[in-house]
Amino acid sequence: MGRVVAVLNQKGGVGKTTVTLGLASAAAEAGHRVLVVDIDPQGSSTWVLGHDPALVEVSTAEVMGRVPAARAMVPSAWGGEVWVIPASHRLLSRDHQGSPTRLRDALAEVSGQFHAVLIDCPPSLGGLSTSALTAADHAVIVVEPSALGLRGIGAVADLVDDVWDAHNPGLELTGVIVNKVPTISGEADRRYDELVRIVGKRAIWQPVIPQRVIVNQAIGERRPLHAYGARSRDVSEVFDRLWAKLRRVTRENPGP
Repeated sequence: MGRVVAVLNQKGGVGKTTVTLGLASAAAEAGHRVLVVDIDPQGSSTWVLGHDPALVEVSTAEVMGRVPAARAMVPSAWGGEVWVIPASHRLLSRDHQGSPTRLRDALAEVSGQFHAVLIDCPPSLGGLSTSALTAADHAVIVVEPSALGLRGIGAVADLVDDVWDAHNPGLELTGVIVNKVPTISGEADRRYDELVRIVGKRAIWQPVIPQRVIVNQAIGERRPLHAYGARSRDVSEVFDRLWAKLRRVTRENPGP
């Protein structure tokens, strides 16, 4: 199996970027190299990792236009373990044009330098998400335990099937990560049970990610979650375990 992972859902606000960056923070804490590929035109991952999407000269838009990925890769502000191919507003034009295989070809040239490549997808199921899934070995869906958070999971799974059939027979729908889980909530418990009925218990990665203010603080201050020490320990340890799970998923390609 490969090491390129697309993190996606068609609904905004479920925390795809938070999960992507939490995994990147855990990777860095473990001394592992990770590449974050931001293909969301909003550029949230890019911004948190220390780059202004409005000022980026070579972005994922250019990579999808056949610029080598090595030209777009830049170190993040989080240290040498976390690199990023930044997003820009120019991605908007890529959602409806170009070959879905270009990103895959570009990432194939650099993925061997990293323990994992995490693609932060936009909140839509258009051409950008299709390109991400075409480039990926694994698809991971992020959901939150709410009525709106569970809507559209079937459409995401259908897109994975379509991309598998048309562009990428090596793609696997590897699992579901549950984000923003409140400490006590009957509604969240009911929605979690509903998710189990939809995808099956084995598809849901454990542990779930608790809802914590420190997560939003880390995003707002553009810092890795692990930088907060004891203040973020309970949620940081969750991401450590999820990163370990991702490493097991990609164990046949253990990285550099």
